[in-house]
Amino acid sequence: MVSTGSSRRTFIAGTAAATAGGALAAGLAAAPTAAAATGAGTAAAPNGRRVAVLGGGVAGLTAAHELAERGYAVTVYERRALGGKARSMDVPGSARGGRRPLPAEHGFRFIPGIYHNLPDTMRRIPFPGNANGVWDNLVAPREMMFARAGGREDLRGPIPWPEHSPAELTPEEIRRALTGILQSLVRLPPHETAYFVNRVLVFLTSCDERRNEVWEHTPWWDFVRAARMSNEYQRILAVGITRNIVATKAEEASTRTVGALGEAFVFNLLGRGADGPPDRILNLPTNEAWIDPWEAHLRSLGVEFKIGWTVREVQYGNGRVSGVAVMDPSGARQTVTADHYVSALPVEHARRTWSAALRAADPMLGRCDRLQTDWMTGIQFYLTERAPLVHGHLNCIDSAWSLTAIQQAEHWPSRNFPADYGDGVAVDCLSVDISEWDKPGILYGKTAKQCTREEVAREVWAQLKASLNDTGKTLLSDSALHSWFLDPGVDGLGTPNPTNEDELLIHPTGTFHNRPSAGTRIPNFFLSGDYVAVDIDLATMEGANASARAAVNGLLDRDGSPAARCTVRPMYRAPEVEPAKRHDLWRYRLGLRNVFDLG
Repeated sequence: MVSTGSSRRTFIAGTAAATAGGALAAGLAAAPTAAAATGAGTAAAPNGRRVAVLGGGVAGLTAAHELAERGYAVTVYERRALGGKARSMDVPGSARGGRRPLPAEHGFRFIPGIYHNLPDTMRRIPFPGNANGVWDNLVAPREMMFARAGGREDLRGPIPWPEHSPAELTPEEIRRALTGILQSLVRLPPHETAYFVNRVLVFLTSCDERRNEVWEHTPWWDFVRAARMSNEYQRILAVGITRNIVATKAEEASTRTVGALGEAFVFNLLGRGADGPPDRILNLPTNEAWIDPWEAHLRSLGVEFKIGWTVREVQYGNGRVSGVAVMDPSGARQTVTADHYVSALPVEHARRTWSAALRAADPMLGRCDRLQTDWMTGIQFYLTERAPLVHGHLNCIDSAWSLTAIQQAEHWPSRNFPADYGDGVAVDCLSVDISEWDKPGILYGKTAKQCTREEVAREVWAQLKASLNDTGKTLLSDSALHSWFLDPGVDGLGTPNPTNEDELLIHPTGTFHNRPSAGTRIPNFFLSGDYVAVDIDLATMEGANASARAAVNGLLDRDGSPAARCTVRPMYRAPEVEPAKRHDLWRYRLGLRNVFDLG
């Protein structure tokens, strides 16, 4: 990711062979057009056209990939390291005895079967021994768990999918699973369950106009009437769902966003419109499984990478972007010039680089100031013994800081964790996402932002134990804690002005109407990132990938290129529900409620 600012922080959250890419580039060559080439300009291309991609996260790498396959000369300008929030990183000073450093990350990967555009790109990234490239490095956890606190049994269950082998369950695990389910059934009143099912049916049969114009402006908390319901209803069906699906607060999240993603996951579970199981992760640390092979493939296609270059300002003149002011690794200011420019920075960084003249040329850019971001940051705990948790993700839905986690070593079968990583003592990594940074914790009574880094680690560990060790069995032991690593993207914790350079786009009501399109009114300037309007209305790697494809298509159109356009696959729509949506459109335009809406 390239952005403004001088902070040094390193972040972390069919195969196309190089020869095929080269042949495609030659076949798509168009008549050369002279391009300005001053300062840090890009090299010549087979079709004579140059593109500067600003940012090396998933959006930027996708744009570079699609453009290079179509004969463009692409240079990616990245301030820190390739992969953005998606990449993994090394824990400094953790390697011993010839081993790799302990693996860390901004947050654990999650690539569900509702994604289609990102998996298509992954299939086109070669990986040794894989027929389907990097895509073959995706593995599916067999189960998930809602971890309850206060002596409540956890809700643990398998993730249904035809290819899953049954999880090996002991009698004790069966007892605990049944106890957890029955406890929730007793505490969740039947009329509340019935009401929630009705709300799901209302959304499922709502037409697009009602979704965009009504449900987009209705918080999920209000839509499901959570304030009137039991604590059990609120924790599982209001808060738990929004944290799992859209990583945002139920009281603020747009019903359109939560409902659409929930709908997609339901169809995924049913095997409808799915690329694969509803829960998939990588079988290695992200860079090993995906980002490093991607970089190597893009280099083979001729993509050039400028690492350590910081974007300062996208300059505008004579109706076009005239150049981009950047700072090179030495601190010297340069001007990048190209035929086209793709801004692939996260929105909170991108909008700082848009000059007043650029914003005046397209008012849509100004609306991006209304988009909101929040903190969602990862911490890893390295363990000297594997904890008997769950074979997949767990959600501590009663935790003060809305913790979600996964134990990783068992999902990396080609790695012997203690033999390959760290000092040989740590045998596993428990990767945790902290989603709530503004509510008091249970150990110090302070918010995460008010805590020091050490206090954050101790507080998260205490909250994990409160959710996992509360039924008489110690699943997480203090004696097994080897070390921890908190994302270095957060700074100034425990001071009056904490900062987070890698915030997450959130989706409060109205966000949908402020998301920009990939194409702008500036003829040689395009937007790519998870904040750009695409069919998946959520800050995701899938959204970043789809937006990059849309940006490339817009660029090809402006260039009059004969190259094939990128496929941008929309989210699945169940055909049997479409008649109900058409009926609801008629009712909506008459000012009537959805036919199932009981109020």
